[in-house]
Amino acid sequence: MEGSASPPDKPRARPAAAVLCRGPVEPLVFLANFALVLQGPLTTQYLWHRFSADLGYNGTRQRGGCSNRSADPTMQEVETLTSHWTLYMNVGGFLVGLFSSTLLGAWSDGVGRRPLLVLASLGLLLQALVSVFVVQLQLHVGYFVLGRILCALLGDFGGLLAASFASVADVSSSRSRTFRMALLEASIGVAGMLASLLGGHWLRAQGYANPFWLALALLIAMTLYAAFCFGETLKEPKSTRLFTFRHHRSIVQLYVAPAPQKSRKHLALYSLAIFVVITVHFGAQDILTLYELSTPLCWDSKLIGYGSAAQHLPYLTSLLVLKLLQHCLADAWVAEIGLAFNILGMVVFAFATITPLMFTGALFSAVACVNNLAMLTASGIFNSLYPATLNFMKGFPFLLGAGLLLIPAVLIGMLEKAVPHPEFQQFPQSP
Repeated sequence: MEGSASPPDKPRARPAAAVLCRGPVEPLVFLANFALVLQGPLTTQYLWHRFSADLGYNGTRQRGGCSNRSADPTMQEVETLTSHWTLYMNVGGFLVGLFSSTLLGAWSDGVGRRPLLVLASLGLLLQALVSVFVVQLQLHVGYFVLGRILCALLGDFGGLLAASFASVADVSSSRSRTFRMALLEASIGVAGMLASLLGGHWLRAQGYANPFWLALALLIAMTLYAAFCFGETLKEPKSTRLFTFRHHRSIVQLYVAPAPQKSRKHLALYSLAIFVVITVHFGAQDILTLYELSTPLCWDSKLIGYGSAAQHLPYLTSLLVLKLLQHCLADAWVAEIGLAFNILGMVVFAFATITPLMFTGALFSAVACVNNLAMLTASGIFNSLYPATLNFMKGFPFLLGAGLLLIPAVLIGMLEKAVPHPEFQQFPQSP
């Protein structure tokens, strides 16, 4: 009608980008984890050998086998430098990622999953490109920190995982969602095992450069797939502002807004449990390769690859075990069983002085989860603690991790006892 006031503007739907096909998200996760696992242990070994060459250290393996000079000051200096530069890389990524991840995650709920997947893929690509230049041109290892910051600025692997799991949630029912998530984690496990086995053998045969070049090529292919082949799963993408504090306020509101049935308290306790698990997991991962390189284990690149592959095996077995256990146990008690195996694995790592024990611990310890704040705490605690405990017990950080994992085990058990099945209480089935 003429003269009537026009209604307020609503967010307009964002036109869908042209795609060549409508592929699933699993290939993205597979390629991303393959490239990351291929680079991860290699970066630690590269730092180790680079600092060894700078300090004139000839390694832990002598002609008669593994040298047991655990008190060698030069070796301890190499370990300390490697651990500290790992810490610098993770702190650099955290300082940028803590801010960018909260913006990008909420932004993808509006504009769709594809933009975040493309940005995160591009970030991983830039990090691999910097690593290639460092290895190929023998640049200062500080450039690794630059690559880590660039990756975190564009979302990092955490942003890619968040968008991937969200896309699965977009198209799955409540009944099939848990199994679909486990299927996605299984693709992470397959990629990790293959990359670990390939990286260890390839490094021993041809050195560091070629594996990094392969990681770069895979990430280029992944970025193109995300941009042109991934099928958007959000039903109605709309234009959404990226740079706004509304996303941060919504996170705060999640924990402080009034909620019935003590759900706010339960959310905080579950978040604490997840935080501790992630802290222990990533902290142990940071120092594990370093622990394997030094005495008394003195692993070469091939054994390190086998060990990393063994750590990814539970991603595959958990798919079958989860399906079986869900028929007789609530999800919380399944988590308790997983924590028990993690604690056992950490204890085995702490006292392992021979290779078979390390593989036993690797099979017990595997948790797939990402959180920027916990990653900072993990790096700060474990990379600082490891050099400080070299003289009296090199495996002490793993023993500390086993003790810390008792905290989420107790919290989850208490919460499960208090509210055995909150999802069924909140959403009763219709008759």
